[in-house]
Amino acid sequence: MRRAARRIARITVHLDTMTTRTDRLLLTSAIVGQFLSGFGGRIFIVSLPTIASDLRADIIGVTWALIAYQLAGICLSVVFGRLGDLHGRYAIYGTGFAIMSASSFLCGVAPTVGWLVAFRLVQGVGAAMISSATRVLAMEAMPERAAGKANGFMTTALHGGNLLGPPLGGFVIDTIGWRWTFFLLAPIGVIGTVLTAISARGRRPVARARTASIDYVGSALLVVLTAMLTFLLDRRSADSLGALQAVMALGFVAVLVGFLAHERHVSNPIVNLSLFRIRMFAFSVLSLLIIGTTYTMMSFLLPFYIQDVLHLSASFMGLLFLVAPVFTIAFAIVSGQVTDRIGPQIPAAIGVVMTMGAFAVGCAFRPDSHWILPAAMMGLAGLGSGFFNTPNQTAILGSVPRAYRGFAAGMVQMMFGIGSLLGISLATVLLTTMFRYRSGIPDARPGADDPVALVFAMNGTYLVCVVLGAVALIASLMRGRTRIAAADSGV
Repeated sequence: MRRAARRIARITVHLDTMTTRTDRLLLTSAIVGQFLSGFGGRIFIVSLPTIASDLRADIIGVTWALIAYQLAGICLSVVFGRLGDLHGRYAIYGTGFAIMSASSFLCGVAPTVGWLVAFRLVQGVGAAMISSATRVLAMEAMPERAAGKANGFMTTALHGGNLLGPPLGGFVIDTIGWRWTFFLLAPIGVIGTVLTAISARGRRPVARARTASIDYVGSALLVVLTAMLTFLLDRRSADSLGALQAVMALGFVAVLVGFLAHERHVSNPIVNLSLFRIRMFAFSVLSLLIIGTTYTMMSFLLPFYIQDVLHLSASFMGLLFLVAPVFTIAFAIVSGQVTDRIGPQIPAAIGVVMTMGAFAVGCAFRPDSHWILPAAMMGLAGLGSGFFNTPNQTAILGSVPRAYRGFAAGMVQMMFGIGSLLGISLATVLLTTMFRYRSGIPDARPGADDPVALVFAMNGTYLVCVVLGAVALIASLMRGRTRIAAADSGV
């Protein structure tokens, strides 16, 4: 009993020590922001069919509400992140909450799908402001040696929102209507605004160089560049462009060349290209892009297999999709603590290997497989996400100079967004090509009418994911075995 009492006392002392060194209010504010990102995104997706019916719009029109939100996040996350580095992130973070709160209410009262798209674009701006700062603020709220644990909290909060969004959204839609899926977000935004204001009032402003200025030209070029890339990668947008797609592709190349030339010569670029000389940062960004792409490919194809091939119900599929976030939440903080002790290489590599295992399960799908196979796939994917995301994002934010952490946080969000678009586009191309090869029909469209060809195409697509996962594993290992340390500001 005495030994147990002493052990409890030591733990209590340790917790008290951590409490004095951890800004709990700021950490809570960061957790609220990350939760709102995951929760808001998932609760909207389950609302799409109901919104389309109620507003008398087709699926393409409602889909533009999703595209508008994603577009704002991809285009503006890096810009807001860099603005936070230069002029303080509290104002941007708090304003992001306020915009999210107001725009969520406006989305809830939108009379037509056109207004909904416009309000969702504004909501995406608020989300970009939040996501550009939330992980950095979490790291600032905790001791430097606990950067991995801080990012573990962020991963847990994000996937906690992903976990609660669909079931709560479905319940709200069935009981009080789809508009309340937006109204529910408004008070969360208000809470975040208040927490941020209180946290900012109790902290001294960080001294910044007076010569630091905003790269307005670079920011504008980056927004145009990412917007064009979004339209090129998103299959719904690409279909609407038609013959203009080739023109936009040429325009994208021209803008990219101009952007790179500008960033090399401006004194304070929005994207400091020299940061990519930091080995840990560059390979971590590459790993994130590849894993984000392949994870989206898996998530995009799996519902078609579960419903169209195995003929399982949508509600049962919803239960299967809960497996991944549960495992991610369970292991995110653990992987963060391991990262703090030994560095990001090993836990991130474990995460990549587990994700490759999930793709390998997809290669074994058959038209008459048991539902345990997709469940195992989701479980391995959740474990992979739990082990990979925390150390990888910690490496991205922690390896750059402190003055560029906002930029790094923006890069994380941009890579997630681009990976999502690229994953859907690549999965569609691969699935269609392999389906036509197996069916022997040149213009066939993948569907459940030929389940053998459909499963064959899925097997081949997941095999490509395994190969891409191997590339991500190499990149993850090449980041080095050193522990995370901020690079010199003169990089």
